[in-house]
Amino acid sequence: MPHPDGSELKFSISHKAGESHARAGEITTDHGVVRTPIFMPVGTAGTVKSLHRNFLLDDINADIILGNTYHLYLRPGNEIMHKAGGIHAFSNWPRPVLTDSGGYQVYSLSGARKMKEEGVVFQSHIDGSRHLFTPENVIDTQRIIGADFIMAFDECTPYPCDYSYAKKSMELTHRWLARCFEQFHKTKSLYGYEQTLMPIVQGSVYSDLRKKSAEFVQTMNAEAYAIGGLSVGEPVEDMYRMTDEVTAILPIDKPRYLMGVGTPANILECIDRGIDMFDCVMPTRNGRNGAIFTENGIMNIRNKKWAESFDSLDPLTPEYSKAYVRHLFMSGEMLGPVVASLQNLRFYLWLVRQAREHIIAGDFAQWKKEMVIKVSAKR
Repeated sequence: MPHPDGSELKFSISHKAGESHARAGEITTDHGVVRTPIFMPVGTAGTVKSLHRNFLLDDINADIILGNTYHLYLRPGNEIMHKAGGIHAFSNWPRPVLTDSGGYQVYSLSGARKMKEEGVVFQSHIDGSRHLFTPENVIDTQRIIGADFIMAFDECTPYPCDYSYAKKSMELTHRWLARCFEQFHKTKSLYGYEQTLMPIVQGSVYSDLRKKSAEFVQTMNAEAYAIGGLSVGEPVEDMYRMTDEVTAILPIDKPRYLMGVGTPANILECIDRGIDMFDCVMPTRNGRNGAIFTENGIMNIRNKKWAESFDSLDPLTPEYSKAYVRHLFMSGEMLGPVVASLQNLRFYLWLVRQAREHIIAGDFAQWKKEMVIKVSAKR
């Protein structure tokens, strides 16, 4: 289908895993190709915290990263972002970018926001100033930021959430979605390349609501689809059940993005269920606190047992020993969180690329079963 701005987002599926819904594909954008399944490092404020762009380009070789509309709107703000020429020029990032709409961040400000039909009035976490996000101005802001993939403005329901609230919230999200697409069609990209607007399936953990939402978002005839409102505290069984039910409805020939997920095991299980795109702050946030993700499980590098462990931190990070990285953390050295963040992103990208290779090789199901056990271990 032609893109609303006149181009065409290309998504091709090259291989499918015979014993699961996993698939390997490529998304072609004006800033390059994204090989799926993919994990997208989170660069909330226009940077993946503590990591130089060259780490992301040359070391991790990230196909795509995230930015966040809420944070970039507040700082540096739309005027500076526009003058800079958008997020790619501002941050000197040459590859694709996806921006969340800010709906999740507004949701997390539950004590400092007011929901209404028009949009959400909220207080800045920076200076307490009051702002209004509407479906229309969130699209306008994402036009200014200039990400390749931009998200519709939605309400992310909390967990637990009663059925009545979840239904009302989903219906509001659907009304906002129609307004997002109307504004999207009225406007154009500001910087000479195309943008893709992704609608978000909501409905908490209620099957009928999730199915209704998945059916509704398809009426937008979008080029890619997202699933939101999961990984917010619900049991993983509910996350997997909702993912199964939604992917059974969403178009098979369009990319599917599961927002905010998750642990290595979550990612493998949801690749199995037909998800193509993931993001999560876990590898960098947990890394800054000393949690190291590896093929053989998660290690707390602060534990004393690593104090005299002089073998490499991990095969993906052979340049430093466990003992040395522990020393960095215990000494409060900035390099500790940098090394941990780098290792964790190396691992997450390695994991999805391994998944892709096993999908192509035809043995994904057995490999995934074994790998879920390994990556979930505590070391």
